[in-house]
Amino acid sequence: MKTRCLVLLAALLPLFACGGEPGDGASGGPQFLSMGTAPVGGAFPVVGGAIAEVLNENRGENEWRVQPRGTKGSQENIRRLVRGELELAMSNSAISYFAVLGESGWEQSYDIRAVVTLAPNIATFITKADSGLTKMSDLAGRRAMVGVAGAGFEMFVQPLLAAHGVTYDDFTQVYGTQSGAVDMLGDGSIDAAFLGGAVPTGAVTQACSTHDILFLPFDEGKRQQLARDYPFFQLATIPADAYSDLPEDYPGLNVGSMHLITSAAADEELIYQITRTIWENRLAIAGRHPAGRAINEANAARNTGTPFHPGAERYYREIGVWPEDAG
Repeated sequence: MKTRCLVLLAALLPLFACGGEPGDGASGGPQFLSMGTAPVGGAFPVVGGAIAEVLNENRGENEWRVQPRGTKGSQENIRRLVRGELELAMSNSAISYFAVLGESGWEQSYDIRAVVTLAPNIATFITKADSGLTKMSDLAGRRAMVGVAGAGFEMFVQPLLAAHGVTYDDFTQVYGTQSGAVDMLGDGSIDAAFLGGAVPTGAVTQACSTHDILFLPFDEGKRQQLARDYPFFQLATIPADAYSDLPEDYPGLNVGSMHLITSAAADEELIYQITRTIWENRLAIAGRHPAGRAINEANAARNTGTPFHPGAERYYREIGVWPEDAG
């Protein structure tokens, strides 16, 4: 009996030595990768879902299973990445920029890295045409929706408004989702809402279809200055045909491109393969959402202030799209 037990133990030892938990990829099983997105109404859930679908459909010999997770948005995503609760996440590059620096409300520096720069987040304040608001400075004394509480929108809304002479003390901030803001505009709960994302953004389209909407204009000099002062701000134009209530092209501002991020500690080969799969199947992503068109030679590796992960940088260098001035 003792001899038989020793033989059985010897046979089982190689299995124990393999280590790993079922489903973690260590034993050849699926590697589950959670991707944080955002609440419904904006572009993050749709674009993140499109990227996840394409990664899963074109994984080749990779054993990952990418699973989108609804979250409160960029700020929660960044914290959960660093805690190891997510492997990938969508984020606004302005929020990521300040997280890396540990500034503008962040209590510490967060060690995150960019994977791919995606579509511009072209956002502005919109209001009902009969609200009496005609410019950004008119927001003083009014009620305005400025995003989901805890999402970090103030990191780009505050400098945008400050450039136009409005501080957060000058108006009442209301927090909520983009889709909820449309209802609040309708019932008069708010006077204006800061809405946007990849163009077209569903909530803005909905607002224009239900109300007579005015897009509050930027002061052109301030718009130019903001783009010079911050690496995540970028001049952008909303074409007149994007929304029914735009009579002409709107000179706007990319207030921080959406981008896919990961932890600095993420495995280099894994991020290399994810970057490669996204790039090689960028047309399939674009087929699911227009934001996929931003995965191109001029934009995918564009610096927005957050360092790129070494796995992503290695791939971009190999295919010759790494910016020459990036070092």
